Amino acid sequence: MRVLFIGGTGFISTAVSRQAIANGFELYLLNRGARPADLPGSHRLTADIHNPEDARAALRDMAFDVVVDWIAYTPDDIERDLTLFRGRAKQFIFISSASAYQKPPAHYLITESTPLHNPYWEYSRNKIACEERLMAAYRDEGFPVTIVRPSLTYDPNFPIAIGGWGCYTLADRLKQGRPIIVHGDGSSLWVVTHAEDFARGFLGLLGNGRALGHAFHITSDEVLTWDQIYRTIAEALGVEAKIVHIPSDFIARVAPQLGAGLLGDKTWSAVFDNSKIKAFVPGFEAAIPFRDGIRRTLAWFAADERRRRIDAAVNAEMDGILQAYAGASAAVSTIQ
Repeated sequence: MRVLFIGGTGFISTAVSRQAIANGFELYLLNRGARPADLPGSHRLTADIHNPEDARAALRDMAFDVVVDWIAYTPDDIERDLTLFRGRAKQFIFISSASAYQKPPAHYLITESTPLHNPYWEYSRNKIACEERLMAAYRDEGFPVTIVRPSLTYDPNFPIAIGGWGCYTLADRLKQGRPIIVHGDGSSLWVVTHAEDFARGFLGLLGNGRALGHAFHITSDEVLTWDQIYRTIAEALGVEAKIVHIPSDFIARVAPQLGAGLLGDKTWSAVFDNSKIKAFVPGFEAAIPFRDGIRRTLAWFAADERRRRIDAAVNAEMDGILQAYAGASAAVSTIQ
């Protein structure tokens, strides 16, 4: 099966690319080549997808059984993809986001029929608009779309809400005994999914004719609280987490750059019913519990000192929130 990944070297997509190659897919990666990736067996097409002429030149007259766009975020990106891949893809998979589901949720269990509505986060609203455009293309012209909505998927990054994405900052704070922040009271329910588990479900959709016109999420069935997530990371490091609980709306006020992702996603409990992906991909089951998966992440960081990057801006951000909250708490105590 000839498959094109637009992107293909990100946190989730690299694991999927490796598994696709191992499974015998003829995998092409279309990207700028800016991010190195160890993916022997793949075919590189170097182009900037945001430059349609550049992309057309790289693609030439090639056609694909499946095209997956890992890096489309806006309706303009979708219009570009429709223009590029009409008639040259038997299946087009759009990577959406589980954050598109209704916020606040009306029911604790999320299915693919849960309404799409997110008034808090522009990122999610753009993903919803992309889905709507693609489904219109499916209905009106038979464009062969399948939609996939990942939730918080990790490897080798830390699946956290606050503390840095793609760096070692949170682990370093924990090892130093410095306080870390958990939003809310830490008791809301969440699901984190190892990228290898996601890949197993995802690859079962490629070339699956029954999946055309459908949307899927692919997550673990293991449900954790946010406190459990952070404490499991600390336990894997052999330390105790010094957690400070801070309300999400307070964090959003003092650190607006975090607010949309909290109020539009991680503040709310998110538990997913995976019946649909299991029905379309028989035998799929997420097999890597978080306590094992996070140790794989830590082993990846431990294998190369250059990976253990400490982001000073992330530390400053967390310290600023902690200081602001301590000041606000002291002021309340004085008033009382």
